[in-house]
Amino acid sequence: MEEQSLRQRIKNLVIGVSRNPQDTSIFHKISLIAFFAWIGLGADGLSSSCYGPQEAFLALNSHIYLSIFVALGTVITIFLITASYSQIVELFPHGGGGYLVASKLLSPTVGMVSGCALLIDYVLTITVSIASGADAIFSLLPMQWHSYRLTFAILVLLVLMLLNMRGVKESVLFLMPIFLIFIVTHFFIITYALFKHLPALSDIVTSTKVDLHDTASQLGIFGMLFLMMRAYSMGAGTYTGIEAVSNGIPVLREPRVQTAKHTMRYMAISLAFVVMGLMLAYIFYGVGHEAGKTLNSILFQRATENWNSQLSYTFVLIALISEAALLFVAAQTGFIDGPRVLSNMAVDRWFPTRFSMLSDRLVTQNGIFIMSGMAFALMLLTKGSVRFLVVLYSINVFITFSFSQLGMVRHWWNYRMKVKSWLKKLFVSGAGLLLTSFILIAMIIFKFNEGGWITLLITSTLVILSILVKQHYLSTQLLLSRLDSLVEAVETSDGNILEGGKAGVKHMPKLDSKAKTAVLVVSGFNGIGLHTLLGIIRLFGGTFKNFIFLQVGVVDAGNFKGIQEVEHLEFDVKHSIDRYVKFMKNQGYYAEGFHVLGIDVVEEVTKITPQILKRFPGAVFFGGQLIFPQDSFVTRLLHNYTVFTLQKKLYRQGVPFVILPIRV
Repeated sequence: MEEQSLRQRIKNLVIGVSRNPQDTSIFHKISLIAFFAWIGLGADGLSSSCYGPQEAFLALNSHIYLSIFVALGTVITIFLITASYSQIVELFPHGGGGYLVASKLLSPTVGMVSGCALLIDYVLTITVSIASGADAIFSLLPMQWHSYRLTFAILVLLVLMLLNMRGVKESVLFLMPIFLIFIVTHFFIITYALFKHLPALSDIVTSTKVDLHDTASQLGIFGMLFLMMRAYSMGAGTYTGIEAVSNGIPVLREPRVQTAKHTMRYMAISLAFVVMGLMLAYIFYGVGHEAGKTLNSILFQRATENWNSQLSYTFVLIALISEAALLFVAAQTGFIDGPRVLSNMAVDRWFPTRFSMLSDRLVTQNGIFIMSGMAFALMLLTKGSVRFLVVLYSINVFITFSFSQLGMVRHWWNYRMKVKSWLKKLFVSGAGLLLTSFILIAMIIFKFNEGGWITLLITSTLVILSILVKQHYLSTQLLLSRLDSLVEAVETSDGNILEGGKAGVKHMPKLDSKAKTAVLVVSGFNGIGLHTLLGIIRLFGGTFKNFIFLQVGVVDAGNFKGIQEVEHLEFDVKHSIDRYVKFMKNQGYYAEGFHVLGIDVVEEVTKITPQILKRFPGAVFFGGQLIFPQDSFVTRLLHNYTVFTLQKKLYRQGVPFVILPIRV
C-alpha cells in the first residue's frame, strides 16, 4: 500500500490529479477560448515562418523580387484555405476535421486514407518542430556543444509528452509566454522594416519590373512561371496548421463554432502578416544565404545593426530564442490533434479501440504515447536532420486538404437546390481544391526523389494496416451477431426460460441479503452479457438467489464531447441495466442494478465493490470473456481483456471473481 501511495503521489506531481468526467463544469475547465486556441493550435502555422518563407525565398535563387508574387500567392492561399475550413467547421460543429469530412462526404475508405495521411503529418509536425527548435537553440551555442543537439531534442520531446498528459489547457498555459514574445518581437521588426523602407517602395516596384523582364528573358515565360510555382510549393509548409482548428473543435470553449472561427481568423491574419512581412523584409535588407544562419537571424541582425549594440544584441537574442522555442510550441499541434484523429479513427474501428480511451486526466493518453513513440523513432532514424525532415514534411497535409475540399465541393453541388448561397460556397471550396491539389502534385514531383517517397510509403503502409484492422473487427462483428440473436429471444419472452426460474412471476421476491449473490459485470444488454448470465444458471443451478448487474459507462474520445453526450451515455447504461433487472424479475429472481460512469472499468468496479459486498456478503463476481477460434497477439491487441485485469485486482482484495468463456 505504501508503494502504491508513493506511486500515486509521483503520478499526481508529474501528470496531475484525476479529473471527474461527470463534473458538469469539466468541459469549461479544460476547454480553450479563442486566444488560447490560437496559441495551442496556431503555433504550428506561425512557426512555419521560421522555415516556410525561407524555403520559398531561397528557391528563387537570385530572382529575389519574384518573392513578392510568391508571397501574395501564399497570402491568398492562406485566406482561401481558412475560408474553406470555416465552412467545414459550420458543417461539422463537433469536429473531426479532414478525417470526418472525407468519411461523411466522400466515403469511409477515403476518410481513412485522409486520416492516415494526417496522422503521419502530425508525427512529422512534432519531429520537424522539435528538431528545428533544437537547431535554432544550438546555433547560438559553441560548436563543441552541437554533439548534444539530438539528446536535447529527445528531452524536449519527453517534456512535451508529459505536459500533454497533464491536459491540453495546462500545456498551452505553460507555453503561452513563448508564443507572446515571438508575436511581439516579429511583429515589431516587420513593422519597423516596412516603415523604415516606405520611401524606397518606388525603387522596389522598379526593381521588380526589371527582375520580371530579366527572368523572362533568361528562362522564358513558362520557365519563370515554373520557378515561381516551385518556390510557392517549397514554402507550402506555411499552410500546415490551418486544418488544426477543425480537428480540435472538441477542446474549444462553447459556442465552439464561433470560437473556432475566431481562432482561424487570428491564425490567418497573423500568419499572412508574418509571411508577407518577412518576404518583403528579406528584400529590403538584401538577405541571402549564409552558412550556418537562417534568413530570419540575418534579417534581425541587419535590421538592428544601427541600434545601440547592447540593445541590438539583447533584442536579437530574445527574438531568436523565442523563434526557436516557438518551434517547440508548434509541436503542440501534433500532440493535440494527432491523438484526436487517432481516437476518432479508433472509434470507427480503423485502429485498435484502446486508442479511443481517456486517461484519468481526460486526455487520449494512448494516442499521446503512440505519437511520441513514432516521433522518437523518426528523430533517431533521421538523427534530427531538419533538411531531411522538411523533405518528408507537408506532403500528407495536402492529401487531407485535397480530400476535404473535394468533399465540400461535392456537398455544395448536391445541396445546390437547398442552400441559397451554394454558388459562393462552391466557389470557395472549388478554388481551395484547385490550389491544394496543385500544391500536392507539385510537392510530390519536387520532393519525390529527394525522399518524399518515404512519406508516401509510410502512409501507404498505415493505410494497409488500417484496412486489415477494420476487416478483423468486421469479421468479429459477424461472429458476435450470432450471440446477439439471444437478445431478441429474451426480449420476446414473457415467461420463464431459465432452469430453476418460476414461470409467470409478476413480482420480484423479497431481498435476502445473506443468500448467495451473483454479481455480473456487463458491458450492455447484449449477447455476451446474456450468454454469461445463462452460463451462471447452467453451471450453478439454483445456487444464486440474488443477481446484481454492474455496468461501467466508459467515457472515451467518442462520447466525451459535451455534457449532453455524457448524459446520453449515462441514460443508455441505466437503460441496459434496467433490462437485465426486468428480465431476471420475470424469471422469479431478486435483481438489482448498479451503474457508474468512468474512464477505467477496473478502477470503477474496484471502487464500487466494497459497497456491494457490504449489502451482499456472499457475493461472487462474474464476467464473460470472448474466446476466438485462433488466439494471437493481434486479437489481444485489438480486443478487450479487461476481465482478467479485474479478476487479478479483486483477487488481491479477497473477492472471488469467476470468468466464463464465450466461444465465438
